[in-house]
Amino acid sequence: MILKSGWRVASVFAALAAMIAACSVMPQENNDERSPAPIADVQPPTDGWPTNGGDAFNRRYSPLDQINRDNVGGLKAVWRARLDGSGVGPQYSGEAQPIISDGVVYIVTGADDVFAIDVETGKRLWKYEANLAKEIDVICCGWTSRGLGLGDGKIFVGQLNGKLVALDKKTGKIVWEVQAERWQDGYSITSAPLYYDGLVITGFAGAEFATRGRVKAYDAKTGEHVWTFYTIPEPGQPGSESWPKGYEGWDRGGATVWNTPAVDPELGLIYFATGNAGPDLNGAVRAGDNLYASSIVAIEAKTGKYRWHFQAVRHDIWDYDLPTPVILFNAEIDGKMRRGLAGTGKTGWVYLLDRETGEPLIGIEDRPVPQEPEQATAATQPFPIGDSYVPQELDIAPEGYTLINNGRIFTPFGSGAPVPIKPSHLGGANWPPSSLDPKTNLYYVCARDGTSVLRGADRDFEVPDAGDGYIGGEFGMSPVPATGIFAALDVTTNRLVWRQRWPDICYSGSTVTGGGLVFVGRNDGRLVALDSSNGAKLWEFQTGAGMNSTASVFEYKGRQYVAA
Repeated sequence: MILKSGWRVASVFAALAAMIAACSVMPQENNDERSPAPIADVQPPTDGWPTNGGDAFNRRYSPLDQINRDNVGGLKAVWRARLDGSGVGPQYSGEAQPIISDGVVYIVTGADDVFAIDVETGKRLWKYEANLAKEIDVICCGWTSRGLGLGDGKIFVGQLNGKLVALDKKTGKIVWEVQAERWQDGYSITSAPLYYDGLVITGFAGAEFATRGRVKAYDAKTGEHVWTFYTIPEPGQPGSESWPKGYEGWDRGGATVWNTPAVDPELGLIYFATGNAGPDLNGAVRAGDNLYASSIVAIEAKTGKYRWHFQAVRHDIWDYDLPTPVILFNAEIDGKMRRGLAGTGKTGWVYLLDRETGEPLIGIEDRPVPQEPEQATAATQPFPIGDSYVPQELDIAPEGYTLINNGRIFTPFGSGAPVPIKPSHLGGANWPPSSLDPKTNLYYVCARDGTSVLRGADRDFEVPDAGDGYIGGEFGMSPVPATGIFAALDVTTNRLVWRQRWPDICYSGSTVTGGGLVFVGRNDGRLVALDSSNGAKLWEFQTGAGMNSTASVFEYKGRQYVAA
């Protein structure tokens, strides 16, 4: 159908390119008995988009090339589906990536309503209504859902009220639901659940509401609870020494999980990144590194048992957490094939780790940083070798403020006058997912270049009850306007390949394709296609509303589509 302007409802559209035969590459046999066993890869999606990250590695990569640099200019919309005004209103965000399976698009709105839509016609097949209570008041950053899980004939949705719900894939009827956590205690689910090997795995948001971070697994058939991994260790457990001895706030220490984990089926591990420690801005009450806050963590998928962690920010007082999903990759580094992991967050660096051990792939240096005794600051912080994709210091003080340490990253602050810092506490990279092309090893990241002004609290701060606000200071934004950064880095070197500045903040995840394209949304409603090699804009489409979700790319009956 022809798109009409002026629509104000949440929508889904699919775009179709010319039909060109897609090709596939078969893996080559390794006949050298002296060579090490090849590192297992996972199959990128073609005839659907089965997970929030596209594949188990979270790469958001499609090998399809019917739509490519040469013909993307002719990409046309084929339909747009109304979603009954669900998730429309000032409190809602539309940030979910579509799931596609067997000719059906599944999408969830910021109200946690789920829709199933026919790929060919745009006709609605079924609708599930969450009927969220309006009195929910522990949502940090807008009423939103960032996607769905798919597996075992079911669609899985995590809700803002702390419920995990399994729907029949064909009918939308509830198969089971569990109250995974209570919203009254500060918990909500904003990330897409992960289905893997008979389990449904989800993290919980709520770091600003005196919560203890956790990831839980449930039996996909029955909803029965299988395991829980807590991101804040209890006294006596490994990592508890990174919190003050006798500290009563450890069970409200934050480190919540905003993102969908990645999976290495060969190693049997899942990987996720954690949020900040609580309270955000008052480090005096929680002296120590505060594990496993602002960290990348690997645990066993079957049991939830801890394997390793890497803490990107020790004793985080800047809200420099890692809300972005981690990505797994295999690449040759220094002449050797390595199992890699790329994680990023608000600091503006990409942290490259060996996903089997957690050790740095390229190198990460511990360097001394400026101190503020009032905040019990960490003596050193990790500095990745390579490039940051956003500027990490101010050159001129904003009007009304005095620069300390040039406002550069890890500038400390106390309970006195607000202090400018860069990157902002909003990033760097926030929740929008990155993507990675396994053919070129290029990693694409959507970010913000902005400045915050922060002030801490005094030492008399009291630990609140679970579910109560738990900030410990004051966040403020600099009068200097923030802009967007979209960048490509090589994960074999951690060096920038190209980078561009946008006048608006980059607030959409990206998807990269075998056709040499990166699809990414813009706040003014455009979905754009960039040349993946240099960032040149090749195509754009006006969706009619802020394009903050991530596009999914798939093939159906020989035709390649883009759904957003």
